[in-house]
Formats: sequence, structure tokens, C-alpha cells
Amino acid sequence: MKKPDLLDGRLKFRHLLLADAITRLGTLSAAAEELSITQPAATRTLRELEVLLGVSLFDRTSRGLTPTPVSAAFTTHARAVVSQVRQAERHVAELLDADRGTVVVGVHLTGSNALVPRAVATLKARHPLLTVELYEALPQRLLIELESGRLDLVVGRLTRPTDEHFIRRRLHDEAVSLVVRAGHPLAGRKDFPVSELSNYPWIMPSSEARLRGELELFFGKQGIDLPVNRVETTSFLAVRHLVLTTDSVAALSTSILRELDGAVSLGPSLDLVSHSVGITLSASRSLTPAAAKMIEVLQELVDQRKAIANSV
Repeated sequence: MKKPDLLDGRLKFRHLLLADAITRLGTLSAAAEELSITQPAATRTLRELEVLLGVSLFDRTSRGLTPTPVSAAFTTHARAVVSQVRQAERHVAELLDADRGTVVVGVHLTGSNALVPRAVATLKARHPLLTVELYEALPQRLLIELESGRLDLVVGRLTRPTDEHFIRRRLHDEAVSLVVRAGHPLAGRKDFPVSELSNYPWIMPSSEARLRGELELFFGKQGIDLPVNRVETTSFLAVRHLVLTTDSVAALSTSILRELDGAVSLGPSLDLVSHSVGITLSASRSLTPAAAKMIEVLQELVDQRKAIANSV
């Protein structure tokens, strides 16, 4: 098989963008819509790329397009290239006007409820013309967006160490406990059979979240079934409303509990897993000035909280 020459001028930026979009979205029509091109144009671009590489990149199924091993490998490199170009564009803009840059932060429930909004407020007070964009999604989606250059950093729970793709910086540790409204039938009770927990509605993270697996393990160890009456969400607003207005039980970190006036913990005796909250960065690119400012503020706020805790 002849080795493809990707530096002969035929490979275009549109090829890289399309490969990334199809891999993420799963269909040609969705990729075309995201890139604001027609479906025939997307089909033609994909065919050009496949001819250039000399191999079919996606398996056509009734459910859409499934990446082949070659496509998965190519898309990883395509995302890195697109990410670097996006970063270069923004870096140059910030060098021309440092106070008018943009930082895009990916957040999920653990990292977004208190720390990130406070960091945004502090950053905006110091740099009013700097734009902050917050993007909320599940952790796996956030990593894809970070790798592609759409995000500068992700703030939330750290579930893996630094590797060749991502740099992970721990900010602080948080415990997880079961949380209910202050007037809940279980609130204030020192001891109760754990089996009683399944008698109430639950708010649980989706099946993709790490905490979901830990809750399933918790129930399994107690010999009780996963609650059937449940809502699955990682939206802080939804969790807040359901906890404070219903008899729902939720497993939440201590920082989230602090933001829920009228909610109480059922106590640490339930032996749920604690975890680290931190910043995740792409290992393949440097920080823009705006992103560096955001990280500086995040660390500053964490250090302030630690100093207050140590002084008490």
C-alpha cells in the first residue's frame, strides 16, 4: 500500500474539521450542519480525504458512521492540529489586546457550583473586558472539547492522573455525602437502616459519570437494589430545586452542600468516596494569557479557603 503524502498540498483544513465533526457527532448530516456546509459538500470533502489517505475512514451503518481504527488515529492528530490553530488565533488576538481575550472553561457539577463562579467574578473584576465562556457537559464530552481546542481548561473532579494527552492539577479534596432537605423524614436521625434509602426518590448522575458507578457499588455492598424512583441529572439548578422541594436524596460534594441553604447531610457514616477537584489542561498546547489568568485566580481562591480553614 502506498504511503499517503499529507504535505503535498492536497490536505486542507476542511478535511481536518470534517473528520473531527463526524467522529464526534456520528452522522454526515450533523457534521455538515455544525460546519455550516451542505451535505453534498460534506460528502465530497469526506471522499477527498479518503482518496488522499487511500482508505475508507468510516463504516456505514443504519445508525450513522462508525470510525475505523485509521479514522480514530487520524482524527486524534486532526484535533491536535485544529486545536493549535485555534489557540494561535486567540493567542495573537490577546497579544494585540491582552485585556480583551477570551477564556473558555468546561465545567461539570463538582467544579462548577461554587469555585468557578467565584473565580469568574474575581477575574472580571480585575479584567472587565476579558470574556469568559462557561461550557457545561459530562466529563467525557469535556475532554473531547478540550482536546479539540474548543476549551482552554476543565474544572471538576479528577478521576485520572496526568498522561500524554491531559495535564491534571489538583486544587483540593472534597468528601461526598448523602444530602436531603432539612425537613426530610431522615434528616436528624442518628441511625436508620440503609435499606430505608430506597424508599425515597433519588437524584443520581448519569451512567457516564464516575460517581454513578460508585453509588451503584455502594448500594451493592449494602445488598439493596438501585432506586427505581430516580431523576438522572448533573444540572446544579435541577439538583438544588429537587433536593429543597421534594423528599429526594442526592449524593453531593461538600462544596455543593454549602451552596444549598435548607439542605443537610445524612452524615459520613455512609462511607461514600471522597475525591479531588482540579484543573485539566491539554498536554499538547500552551496556555493563552486569558487562560493563565483564570488558573491563577482559581488557585488563589483555593489557597484563601485553605488559609481560613487552617486559622480556625
